[in-house]
Amino acid sequence: MGKKPSRTALRQRRHRRVRKRLAGRPDSPRLNVFRSLHHIYAQVINDEEGHTLVSASTLDKDVRQEIGELSPVEQARKVGLEVARRAKAQGIETVVFDRGGYKYHGRVKALAEGARKGGLQF
Repeated sequence: MGKKPSRTALRQRRHRRVRKRLAGRPDSPRLNVFRSLHHIYAQVINDEEGHTLVSASTLDKDVRQEIGELSPVEQARKVGLEVARRAKAQGIETVVFDRGGYKYHGRVKALAEGARKGGLQF
């Protein structure tokens, strides 16, 4: 009888499957999402050079002051707005959304909606 894979291993398998089909280029970098139990992180990545161009998370000082006592979904929306603001400041208009193996639901969806509201196209 086989051992059941962990939730993390299953998510990483889904993420690899999604990553086969998309990559961040200089004209449209990849907006990657990582969700932990307490925080959410977003990075805009150019995969051709292997560089992170922009990042934002609930741990950033300026974001942390804004989120205060908001719900986790609202915190994710604020992180999406912040990553969009930082990307626009660097001249990034279009991105490819990488949900990181998570369902497009809840905090991941809120982050995507916040980034769209902030002006990113995907």
